[in-house]
Amino acid sequence: MATEKDNPGEPLWARLERPAPAPRQTLSPQRIATAAVKIADAEGLDAVTMRRLATELGVAPMAPYRYVSGKDDLLELMVNHVYDDLRLPGNLGWRETMRALALQTRKLMLRHVWLAQLPPTAMLSLTPNRMAIAEKALSALDGLGLDADAMMSVFRAVDAYVHGAMTYEIAVQNLMRQQGWSDGGKLRSELAPQMIWHMQTGRYPTFQHYLGTATRKDDARWQFETGLDYALDGIAAGLDI
Repeated sequence: MATEKDNPGEPLWARLERPAPAPRQTLSPQRIATAAVKIADAEGLDAVTMRRLATELGVAPMAPYRYVSGKDDLLELMVNHVYDDLRLPGNLGWRETMRALALQTRKLMLRHVWLAQLPPTAMLSLTPNRMAIAEKALSALDGLGLDADAMMSVFRAVDAYVHGAMTYEIAVQNLMRQQGWSDGGKLRSELAPQMIWHMQTGRYPTFQHYLGTATRKDDARWQFETGLDYALDGIAAGLDI
């Protein structure tokens, strides 16, 4: 398997599509990605190192470098690997497609919370599986009379909503797990001294109304889906589609 040194700047995916020179290999991109995702799911993204990966695979420390040149390549493999589980159904309208994309991405990020903690290079990585999802989403917008810029804006607006909402939801989950808080009630109890001080200033009457009357503070799925529907309503109204 050729490495990045053979052709500096060549994309990982171009290198991986070249056939391996040896007919029998103990490693493969699939094995490497599976092992790395297993580590990240169990212990977090910081636990994923090339040395730890080699140990998990039972190979020499330098063996994975035959496929990936370092952590950046490894993160791309991991992202591509998990996005293989995200499959959009065909023959749906644009709104149904965007909604399915958002809901499935939420499920994916809850299974692999490290997706909300990727560095920018990996967050924006153009992997084959992510490109396939983008292609299907954009194709659902094609034929609606939108120009190319508007189509991409719709796709990115939904994607931005999902990742923004999930970054917050996962951050709350991580905080609760780290602190050993069992539910939202315990979270609010621990944060109560700060919140009480803010409310006593009288500066936030609308927020105080929310605190006193809201009934879905701990219903993350409802919050996500409701916000998503509002976003889709806005897109539909703004573009008249």
